[in-house]
Amino acid sequence: MLVFIGPTPARAGICAKRDTPMKRLIILGAGTAGTIMANLMRRRLPRAEWAVTVIDRDNEHYYQPGFLFIPFGFYKRESIVKPRARFLPRGVEFIIAEVDRIDPATNTIVFQDGSDLPYDYLIVATGAYIVPSETPGMLDGWRDTIFDFYTPDGAAALAEKLKTFPGGRLVVHVNETPIKCPVAPLEFAFFCDDCLRRHHRRDKIDLVYVTPLPGAFTKPVASKALGAMLADKRIEMVTDFNAERVDAKARKLVGYDGREVPYDLLVTVPTNMGSEVIEKSGMGNEFRFLPTDPHTLRAKKYERVFAIGDATDLPSSKAGSVAHFQAEILAENLMRAIGGKPLEPAFDGHSNCFIEAGHRKAILIDFNYEVEPLPGRFPFPALGPMPLLKPSRINHIGKAAFRWIYWHMLLPGRPIPFVPSRMKMAGKKRPDEGSGGGGGGTATAGKTAGETGR
Repeated sequence: MLVFIGPTPARAGICAKRDTPMKRLIILGAGTAGTIMANLMRRRLPRAEWAVTVIDRDNEHYYQPGFLFIPFGFYKRESIVKPRARFLPRGVEFIIAEVDRIDPATNTIVFQDGSDLPYDYLIVATGAYIVPSETPGMLDGWRDTIFDFYTPDGAAALAEKLKTFPGGRLVVHVNETPIKCPVAPLEFAFFCDDCLRRHHRRDKIDLVYVTPLPGAFTKPVASKALGAMLADKRIEMVTDFNAERVDAKARKLVGYDGREVPYDLLVTVPTNMGSEVIEKSGMGNEFRFLPTDPHTLRAKKYERVFAIGDATDLPSSKAGSVAHFQAEILAENLMRAIGGKPLEPAFDGHSNCFIEAGHRKAILIDFNYEVEPLPGRFPFPALGPMPLLKPSRINHIGKAAFRWIYWHMLLPGRPIPFVPSRMKMAGKKRPDEGSGGGGGGTATAGKTAGETGR
């Protein structure tokens, strides 16, 4: 049974909508990306000509960056969830229902009860999800000695576990990439170290960070800086580790190369995959993410389908800031597509992210497809006030303020002052040619992105 929520529920029935001459934009997913797009497109599309419909399976919108804080007692579950409908604008139809599949050949959404709804254009914002069953043995110790913090249930269960964990070897594990918020596992490790020290328990617990990457981050300059922080905090790092299975009985990760990582408590980021709807529709890659043009945000194989946020296969970070930067560009390109104009290849992969470092300090990184995170000042050269790639108290304040920004600016699709959709090189310091950490290549890429992004 479909549930309809909106300012005009009497007009929300599928049949009634199909009988009208209005065109329809469907946004599949009412998370961060989908909510932003609903706000932007409702303002742009003429109400007399276009219906805007948002579809999701429930009415619970979580502030997902808050999941990280639940295990350490900073947030409660109830403090980071609000009704999805509250953040959708008037004039948008919100359908709560289980979708079975998309039929791009007929431009139709098919629901699990067999009903369907046609669209003129579709925005896929179906997100990403953890799939622990992808790793043999991981579910054998699930919510016993193996925990996640990427779901509200997982974060709450981990909070209870940490209260009673007597000590031993705590392993923070990234199973494989891509994942939502690539820096979140690092933040967890830093937070864990900080909390253990404040409660005088650090000497009882060995912290280990296990990653499939060759370092702490995907890019060399940031990897070197973040790796040094792990070392300073006495957090052991195991790199290039690809888990073949989990031996929950023996409490160890087993890699494809034969290496083993023992644990007493495993905090893992399981394999991340896109929605099953994308898989059932035959539209996704092996991870169920929708192949998407990296610059225009149109689906590569479907003229009337666009994608945004975690649902895409783009090599940009899967994070709320990225969805925000994508949204303005997607809104413009969708309007261009409707008007029969060529799309603008304007998205540069811009990501802007705070990394909690402990001791009430945080790191800020700002990067895109071509330019890796670099040191410097943000958003203004010399003035800052926020340093890049360096722990600071003001960055921590920025991280704390983001929850308010998320609810009141990000979701409504309002511009965030001094943080444009396209990355700027102003304030960033390029490493010298030939210096460690891949500086020469970064300098060249940085010049290109700076020239196109100013």
